[in-house]
Amino acid sequence: MPALPVSERSDLLAVARRWAGDPGSWPVPLRFDPASRWYARLAADDDHEVWALSWLPGQGTDLHDHGGSSGAFLVCSGVLTEETVSGGRLRPHLLDAGSGRRFGPRHVHVVTNRHAEPAVSVHVYRPALRRMTRYHLDGGRLRAAEVAEAGVAW
Repeated sequence: MPALPVSERSDLLAVARRWAGDPGSWPVPLRFDPASRWYARLAADDDHEVWALSWLPGQGTDLHDHGGSSGAFLVCSGVLTEETVSGGRLRPHLLDAGSGRRFGPRHVHVVTNRHAEPAVSVHVYRPALRRMTRYHLDGGRLRAAEVAEAGVAW
């Protein structure tokens, strides 16, 4: 894939949009896995990494952070629901094809495909993911449940 102009490299959502717009350039073919959401790293360099994810109806993540990495994701097809913690409870946000989200290093969320059609998304992280903490929301407070390490848990 051609390099992004310098002005767009700092915008992680622009990076996601660029990858989402050219799935033919992905180094791995898109797949859908009936057992769990599928994911594959598309690219990595000193600045960021790019992942593709596919989501069949009902598939989603646990409540998690990104280990101090900032990021962005773009829904390529389908509809995803992102839930973020606000006021001690999860608040849903629908993201349909073409919608994206930027987030900072302390962002905690759940992402789920609650719709009847499959969904595909592209995610970009800076720096590359090294760990993710999974949480439980208990009495309106986040409680760390598990820390997953890159190369071990994914």
